[in-house]
Amino acid sequence: MNATVILVTLLGIVILLGAIAWYFYHLRQLEKSARQMVQSEENKGIPPELLKKVKQIEINTRNIVNEVFSGEYHSVFKGRGMEFAEVREYQPGDDIRLIDWNVTARMGHPYVKLFQEERELTVMLLVDVSSSGAFGTEQQLKREVAAELSAVLAFSAIKNNDKVGLIIFSDRIEKFIPPRKGKSHVLRVIREILFYRPRDATTNINEALQFLSRVIKRKSTVFLISDFLAEDFKKSLQIANKKHDIIAVSIVDPREVTLPNAGMIELEDAETGESIVVDTTSGQLRDEFHLNAMKQREELKSLFQSIGVDHINIFTNQSYVEPINKFFRMRAKRLAV
Repeated sequence: MNATVILVTLLGIVILLGAIAWYFYHLRQLEKSARQMVQSEENKGIPPELLKKVKQIEINTRNIVNEVFSGEYHSVFKGRGMEFAEVREYQPGDDIRLIDWNVTARMGHPYVKLFQEERELTVMLLVDVSSSGAFGTEQQLKREVAAELSAVLAFSAIKNNDKVGLIIFSDRIEKFIPPRKGKSHVLRVIREILFYRPRDATTNINEALQFLSRVIKRKSTVFLISDFLAEDFKKSLQIANKKHDIIAVSIVDPREVTLPNAGMIELEDAETGESIVVDTTSGQLRDEFHLNAMKQREELKSLFQSIGVDHINIFTNQSYVEPINKFFRMRAKRLAV
């Protein structure tokens, strides 16, 4: 009789375990189907060649993140502050402000709180998608370089368990993706930068920075990626930089700095549509164009320095790996002082 009871009990347990396993299996299947539906909806209307480009960017940047920037990102970006770790008994010399009075009262002798650096960051990508980003005389458009660079930064962030968010802007806020973790989230960010078609052609950096301050409450690491063909954004940048750690990334095409000797050519402002025909055989004209471009770049550099904003220059005809590496080294050296 006892053997029968034991057998029935074991059989019941097996059936119960089977039912639990079946439940969790189907729950996973439902979650998988939901993810596939979301991804399918996100990819709807996106040309296959663009999805292929996103995948290629993922492969390229993953190698760069793993082989080149391994450890660099982690070493130069600090967390939001300090978080509580544990308590221990008070020792002579400890700061009395760190005494945990609740634990002290329970234990009958003093204990202090210990803190550790909070490593989780929020990384925000502010990407300019105004019409000037569709310019490129080399292998890539400025927008494509911005997308690939954003991918490197985003994959570096999620590798360190940080959140990544995106603000796409032109003359207005075009799209906002709240900070999240995960590879699928990063791929969506890349798709948006490449695929998004802005409603406005011009640039308003003030609007982007003010929106950032409104929607992101905690201190974040912010990469402001633009060609900075805009004016009067110093005050907004100053205010935003007091709250966040902002790094300005300039995307520049070489033809925006130096004109070729190519005879009569038409130059058009991508944002305003204004155009002018110039004779590039004139050495004086080419020199004036170059000097004016260099003056604008020096003014931009001085603006960032006056506010205390780090600045990275990326040219579309050169690899962005060395400028980013240089920035990491500079930051690490500064933090070590």
